[in-house]
Amino acid sequence: MGSPVWRSVWLRGTISAVILAYLISGIDVAAAWAAVAQVDTLLILAVLGLVGVDRSVMISRWLLVLRGSGQQVAVKSVAWIFLVSSFIGSALPASVGGDAARAYTLSRRTDDTSEAVASVAIDRLFGILSLAVLAVIGALLWGSVRDALPIGIVWTAAGLVVAGCASVFWADRLLRRLLPASWHDKRVAVALVGLADALSRYRGRRATLAGVFVLSVIVQLLRVVQAYLLGLGLGIDVTLGYYLVVMPVGLLMLLLPVSVAGVGAPQGVIMWLLRPQGVPNDLSFALTTLIILTGLAGNLPGAWLYARSKR
Repeated sequence: MGSPVWRSVWLRGTISAVILAYLISGIDVAAAWAAVAQVDTLLILAVLGLVGVDRSVMISRWLLVLRGSGQQVAVKSVAWIFLVSSFIGSALPASVGGDAARAYTLSRRTDDTSEAVASVAIDRLFGILSLAVLAVIGALLWGSVRDALPIGIVWTAAGLVVAGCASVFWADRLLRRLLPASWHDKRVAVALVGLADALSRYRGRRATLAGVFVLSVIVQLLRVVQAYLLGLGLGIDVTLGYYLVVMPVGLLMLLLPVSVAGVGAPQGVIMWLLRPQGVPNDLSFALTTLIILTGLAGNLPGAWLYARSKR
């Protein structure tokens, strides 16, 4: 039946295909593709430029995390690992596969698995935290979002995200209290405690965390602007502020391990959130397709580096 990885890819590919088929059944596919084809080439190039910028900021963010933990990995290696793992993650479960590839490759180069996994976890956590912050800002500034997503849901989800992220920094204390004494000498428990200790050491790295948070917000704002520009190119009349809620929710859905390359569930959620603003399904589907395609274009440098590598 093949390796677990390939079984996972097939399963999530099937889920994505089923959801995509359902979405397509309710739209005029020809009209959607016609809308995509009429988008100005210069606008597409501008969005691709922003995609390149957000990849650069993400690499800088992870590099800041690594430097904060004292890991002196060359900038070239950090960029290589990030870009290649992002490409690999395109075919694996959401961002989980890419993060696993990133942590594994870094651990092979530094011989410190706990710190490698912790650096990727902190990098990812602040990406999620910045999405929650933007969603709250959007909900506060643009009341029209209540037509699609009640303000209470936004606040509750944001609160859970913040609480979850905060608990990570006290993982060492929590894990030692939860683990039975008889497990402390077991190999898995030792690895988990080592990871918890590595995560908890970031409690004292406030300057690093502040910088990581700022870069995370910049990344998410870049993605909001990308979606807004693509929407303008399609003739979608939705304010930039409304995208502050639509895109964070869509990107959070992208993190769930139920789709491949963002196809399926994230598209459906974005289409649903745009519907109260009077956006036809044909145009919202065209928008989500362009978001996915430009995102995949951002992974092409990683594909090129991967192809050149003999490993």
